[in-house]
Amino acid sequence: MTDKDEKMSSATKQKGEPKKFLRTPIKGTKYTIMVSSAKGGVGKSTFAVNLAFALKNLGKKIGILDADIFGPSLPKLIGKNIKPETQNGKAIIPIDGYGVQCMSMGFLVGETTPMIWRGPMVISAIKTLTEKVLWEGLDYLIVDMPPGTGDTQLTFAQDIMVDGAIIVSTPQDMALLDVKRGIQMFDKTKINIIGLVDNMSFFKGGDGKNYNIFGEGGVEKTAKEFGKDFLGKIPLHQDLRMSADEGKALTFANPSHEISLIFTKIAKKVLGNFN
Repeated sequence: MTDKDEKMSSATKQKGEPKKFLRTPIKGTKYTIMVSSAKGGVGKSTFAVNLAFALKNLGKKIGILDADIFGPSLPKLIGKNIKPETQNGKAIIPIDGYGVQCMSMGFLVGETTPMIWRGPMVISAIKTLTEKVLWEGLDYLIVDMPPGTGDTQLTFAQDIMVDGAIIVSTPQDMALLDVKRGIQMFDKTKINIIGLVDNMSFFKGGDGKNYNIFGEGGVEKTAKEFGKDFLGKIPLHQDLRMSADEGKALTFANPSHEISLIFTKIAKKVLGNFN
């Protein structure tokens, strides 16, 4: 074999080997959990915030990172839209949201300012949010991911130490197509999927009957198909929507509400992955 052949053989072998990434943990937090949907409009951000407060109610020290650069919603969901302070003009101090440490691009720009950025600028913003925020003594950092499988997801998958991912979806087939892509992305990048959540699962009418507006059983079926845990169903409920619009998570404002109790059950299942 010639030197040229040996080099080609070595290059081919290296190309076939799975790529290894150097992932850096986020300082100040023990565990980092992504909340993802792959599909937009399935209530992922509302879920992430309510899960965070459900975990806080269980005695954990919690932070929320809104990683959606183009459509940040955390300022609205916690009812605070103020600019964070900095330490020495460099490190960013998280906003206190009712005892939960919070950070979002929405705190750094105007509420209606459009983020007209290309990929490299998005990656730079994610680096800022994960490397320059002074998270303090967190047990869990909940990361509200944007929809899709693009730059933000790849940055977290390749560069940041993530301890688990929760996938949120409605039960309709259209949403589940993207969920399946998300599952395979996490599997390929070796990110542990804690489980799937069926959001907007059904609506309970005044007659006491459950109406499956977006279909029935699709998320649980998908979980079984890919060998993942199914964490539970969250129904459509006006109180959940109203609490989000008012900027106070239902699990914070009314932890004994029937929907809050569902979040508590899911939160306990999540904690079971880290005991």
